[in-house]
Amino acid sequence: MTGTRLQERVNGAQSLMQYNLAPEITASSLSISGGEAGTTGLSMAAVGGGFTWSKSFPLYLEGNLGYTRWDPTFVASDGTEERQIPVKWNSLAGTVGIGWDFPIAKELVLRPMGNFTLGYLTSDLNVAGRVIEGETGKDLEFLRNGHLNAVGYGGSLMLDYEHYRENYEIDVETRLTNIWMESYGTTSEAVKGSALAQTFGVWGRWRAPTGLRALDRPVRYVTEFAYSYYFGPNGDMLGFNHLTSLGVGLEIDTRAFDRIVTRWRLMARYRFGENVTGWSVGLGMSF
Repeated sequence: MTGTRLQERVNGAQSLMQYNLAPEITASSLSISGGEAGTTGLSMAAVGGGFTWSKSFPLYLEGNLGYTRWDPTFVASDGTEERQIPVKWNSLAGTVGIGWDFPIAKELVLRPMGNFTLGYLTSDLNVAGRVIEGETGKDLEFLRNGHLNAVGYGGSLMLDYEHYRENYEIDVETRLTNIWMESYGTTSEAVKGSALAQTFGVWGRWRAPTGLRALDRPVRYVTEFAYSYYFGPNGDMLGFNHLTSLGVGLEIDTRAFDRIVTRWRLMARYRFGENVTGWSVGLGMSF
């Protein structure tokens, strides 16, 4: 394993943060198992959301926090034999967005926003890092006890359609996100890098009464669809460049008892793409 190989892996780990930079449900619960040597084992989890302050003051605020655990297996060699050594890296990325709603038609708004991201990447390879150094004769300080910070900045453009009627409700959003990330404050000069996250997403939700009542309000069933396409330079780094999510759940209206949280949703979602699947059971809130 050479410094160049290490740099590639760290760049890859930083690029993985692109799946957690915006509140979108397709990558919020994802699991990938590695197969051949040198490939990855990966798990992701994220939580996030956004809201418009009010109709009279249409300031839009959002936030997202995502965690990734990645295992890019390295192959160490002394020239005569090779040994696979697991390297588990953990990253945490948080993104905030600030935008403004511009009405362009009835029930349809255009929402440009700015995004800012902070990320942190570290290796828990303390013992194995020393093994690698002994096998290869290389001083890999980053693998032994290192971390990398990342900062990102960019923007998003959304179209938000809200069609609410007494018997049903429809929400549809399309979003284009572009965030540039670069490292700073790394413990090793060998692992400085950058990444460009570019995604396009479509999300839709249908709500309708079930005929049941709870808390003096109708209980609704909810169906959901989401599609994300990753088209940046590292968009297909995991072997796929798109994910689809299908969801179903129930929603309880709590406005009769709670003035802050107006609705609670229990959702089950299934994600899929080329060579990848994911699932989640989540609790959502509306304010």
